Amino acid sequence: MAIENKAKNTNLIKEEAKRLGFMSCGMSKAEFLEEEAPRLEEWLNKNRNGQMYYMENHFDKRLDPTKLVEGSKSVISLLLNYYPNEFQNPESYKISKYAYGKDYHFVIKDKLKSLLQFIQNEIGEVEGRAFVDSAPVLDKAWAAKSGLGWIGKNSNLLSKKAGSFFFIAELIVDLELEYDTPVTDHCGTCTACIDACPTNAIVEPYKVDGSKCISYFTIELKDELPNSFKNTFDDWMFGCDVCQDVCPWNRFSKSHSEPLFDPHPDLLKFDKKDWQEITKETFNEIFRKSAVKRTKFEGLKRNINFLDS
Repeated sequence: MAIENKAKNTNLIKEEAKRLGFMSCGMSKAEFLEEEAPRLEEWLNKNRNGQMYYMENHFDKRLDPTKLVEGSKSVISLLLNYYPNEFQNPESYKISKYAYGKDYHFVIKDKLKSLLQFIQNEIGEVEGRAFVDSAPVLDKAWAAKSGLGWIGKNSNLLSKKAGSFFFIAELIVDLELEYDTPVTDHCGTCTACIDACPTNAIVEPYKVDGSKCISYFTIELKDELPNSFKNTFDDWMFGCDVCQDVCPWNRFSKSHSEPLFDPHPDLLKFDKKDWQEITKETFNEIFRKSAVKRTKFEGLKRNINFLDS
């Protein structure tokens, strides 16, 4: 009977996730991520986190969800598409596609709360926590373990059906479910992402030096941008999509259907001159509820000046 319930509950959750707009949903057992432990340790030891010092915190919790959510039995991984319907002016400085619309943290958190409420209403007393890129959770590792894709040579989660332009989120719950199995790696001999990276941040297949990534420089780094990387940013002023844009699997990307991810019209039509002259008021208007707020007006201006100098 318990097995029947596991299957029934798993299907119920997957159906509701689909109804809420998630493109994929997979389940894995909440347990220590044995394979990830040495990888994370090596990455940190080589200082590939740069000034992202928070990556050094909660090492055990990053690898073991039962230390993060007491009594947890399952990790429910979810993907939400953000591939845009329209794109920026090609004569513009660029921002990463994930930041075109409303900040994904808010959009996804609301959907996760709805999903958890549904689980509690339909299944019973289930405790859990929602995570959207804001706590020590190795989301790509869990999504891969849950069969939603494989981790590619650019260290992004890749899906044969959908490419990689999607957000990853989790619900960690104290409910046993039927678990999915990982899929095989389909990168093959392709090195498109490694060859195209403007700053050579993909130091070898499946290993990214975060401290050399354009996304790190334009978002995470609070200091002045290093002159040694002058003329390598390829006009990116917030984030970078190069390793995703060149990935052959992204030819299968389809536009999202989430109105909250639609951009402010000025974001699409601005050219370089408009960005160079942007005021704080215009910044606040265009990026009112956007992830770009993370770098603040001063940070975006710093990035634009670096590109323009």
